[in-house]
Amino acid sequence: MTQPAFPFKAVIFDMDGVIVDTEKFYFDTLAGMFDAAGIDVPRESLCSAVGASFKDFKRNLVAWYALGGEQITEDEGLERYNAWESAHYPDFASLLNPGVVETVDELKRRGVRVALASSSPMGNIREVLAACGLADAFELVTSGEQFHQSKPNPEIYLHTLESLGLIADECCCVEDSVPGITAGKAAGLTVVAKREDRFGFSQEAADYTIDSIPDLFEVVMPLGR
Repeated sequence: MTQPAFPFKAVIFDMDGVIVDTEKFYFDTLAGMFDAAGIDVPRESLCSAVGASFKDFKRNLVAWYALGGEQITEDEGLERYNAWESAHYPDFASLLNPGVVETVDELKRRGVRVALASSSPMGNIREVLAACGLADAFELVTSGEQFHQSKPNPEIYLHTLESLGLIADECCCVEDSVPGITAGKAAGLTVVAKREDRFGFSQEAADYTIDSIPDLFEVVMPLGR
């Protein structure tokens, strides 16, 4: 049977929570670090930071340490976090979400262009992709650190669209967090959310919700563009 044509010319993937299940790892790492420091950071505060930009992450570290009476700089907070993470470093390959590699390969086989737009620093993006065997998988890789503001600001997606030479109607993005979904919608993209129910945030603003990355084919096909 002939497969129906994929309805978009390109798919733009987020990384954390979509390509790799790192959101829970980072959440647990932060919670463990502050528990060890004797600082009570409310769970809802940690949950609200899921999907935040790197710049917001550094600001959050300062605010959370202030809850324990410590006044530190963003650089000091990042240094502390990096030291803690280095002792609890993830095996990114083990966090690769099921079906990602196969889905990316199948999209490319069908002539669909694939790009990645992540709020994470470029060094981290490259490290994760290399660990997961995806170093050369994406035509374009964009980091939120390239812009004055990352997600939920749509600039990262607008830049990606311009770089691809495509308009928003010709593309969809795959996201999981509120900042990512908000950025995708603001850029005019069809937003497919990978289901995430561990942090208490809503994905209702997304156009579609999928349980796994390979479900992307089943969800967007009915659009019939």
